[in-house]
Amino acid sequence: METLILGWYVLVETNSVLLLTLFAALQFSGTLVAPVFGVAGDRIGHRNLLCGMRVVYTILATTVMGVALAGTPNPVIVLTVTALMGLVRPSDLGVRSALIADAMPTEQLVPALGISRTTSDMARVIGALTGAGLFAAFGLGAAYIVVASFYALGCILTSAIASPSRGGQPEAAIVAPRPSAWRDLRAGLGYVRARPQLLAAMWLAFLVNLTAYPLSNGLLPYVAREIYLIDQTGLGYLAASFAMGALLGSMAVSQRSSIRPGRAMIVATLAWYLALLVFVRLTNPFGGGVMLMLAGFAQSFCMVTLAVMLMRTTSAPFRGRVMGARMLVIYGLPLGLPVAGALIDRVGFHATATLYACVGLACTLLIALNWRNELWPAQAPANARQ
Repeated sequence: METLILGWYVLVETNSVLLLTLFAALQFSGTLVAPVFGVAGDRIGHRNLLCGMRVVYTILATTVMGVALAGTPNPVIVLTVTALMGLVRPSDLGVRSALIADAMPTEQLVPALGISRTTSDMARVIGALTGAGLFAAFGLGAAYIVVASFYALGCILTSAIASPSRGGQPEAAIVAPRPSAWRDLRAGLGYVRARPQLLAAMWLAFLVNLTAYPLSNGLLPYVAREIYLIDQTGLGYLAASFAMGALLGSMAVSQRSSIRPGRAMIVATLAWYLALLVFVRLTNPFGGGVMLMLAGFAQSFCMVTLAVMLMRTTSAPFRGRVMGARMLVIYGLPLGLPVAGALIDRVGFHATATLYACVGLACTLLIALNWRNELWPAQAPANARQ
């Protein structure tokens, strides 16, 4: 809801695709410090870290709500709050994945992460539709009352998660003192570099954030307003289409525990780019929504199998740090978005989007070829089923 509401607000108030891409990029301003969150999760516990992160979300959302209800919102305030939120939120998915891996047996990791993505994707479908409707009907302030309330509820529910001592790791293993956080951080990055399958997954995650997510997420307000000539309600349907596809993909993954993660990750990424390549050539919102749904389906398969591969091939003491490194590569998104905005101003949306999709396809094939011995053979660790 928040991304949709603020993205439309920035585009309408500034009438600038470059500022829209800046807004989207600021949501990931904290990716450079994501490994630090991974270290913190390994040291203080992933549940405790998630609770603290949700407190920050609630405070910042309440700030926007207060400013909007007072009648004094402006794009500068929105961009500032977005940058502060972006320092924390990029690490959320990685910390949650590490928490799930701590609690679940290895052979149940695929359905567990699939179910986790299902809940997120369902929220995106509902949020895209209700957020657009609330904003259109009642304005920014009223919509943000709902946003802030959900953040507060999320904090309460996160605090209700059982202590890790009852599920996965013993509590002592989480709070045991370590020599230094800096040493932990270096050890985590070294752990990734020493394992080819982890390195391949990191490069693939960087690639999709650089070239795929800008098209299927960050630029949707521009596509809705300038290409399809529809309002924020139509934008909500576009965002819901991608989220619905992702939901269906998550549901499909959650039913399969025998997936070969390395292979599935590569095939799903190629399918994602092919769907985007068709999407950027369509000029009507119905066809665009269908292709976004297919792109969302492939995206879920890609992201879930990538996370499964990381968690299955990472020993428990390093999970937080490896997922922190995984969140670090999201920095490709705040790099890709402003470049896309600048290119759109020069050569137009269709040429820019086609370039992004073609580069993504080519680089995915290069990654698959370079690490084929680690990602494709059935006996490779990346394709282990338990």
